[in-house]
Amino acid sequence: MKKVTIEIPSMYGDHHVLEVRKILLSIPGVEDVYASSAFGFVEVTYDPSKVNDLEIKMKLDEAGYLGEWSVPTELSVPATEKTDLPKYFRHTAVFETTKEVISFSQNLSYQGRPLWPCPGMGVIREVMEE
Repeated sequence: MKKVTIEIPSMYGDHHVLEVRKILLSIPGVEDVYASSAFGFVEVTYDPSKVNDLEIKMKLDEAGYLGEWSVPTELSVPATEKTDLPKYFRHTAVFETTKEVISFSQNLSYQGRPLWPCPGMGVIREVMEE
């Protein structure tokens, strides 16, 4: 058996630990997985005759775990000014039922992924019946 330690910056919660373990343990040859969201790394014990560390890293990269986690931020200039930088608009809504409560939301440019994606967590495609 061989061990490899991989840094995973996008694994920041327990739901990610469960998903990373599921992904890695589904690979033939992977025997054991220790994943820590607190320290952002995973230690994989595997059989080198069945799988190598490059294949393991490719599986994690396909699920979106090896890239840097980034959150779009608003610019310091108003969105109405002309600039080549991406614009993020924040919208305000006041609802009669909540009286004075104001809600904020932000529309970001959709680039094939949900806003602030949780790697490994895809869109639910089936409706679950009770």
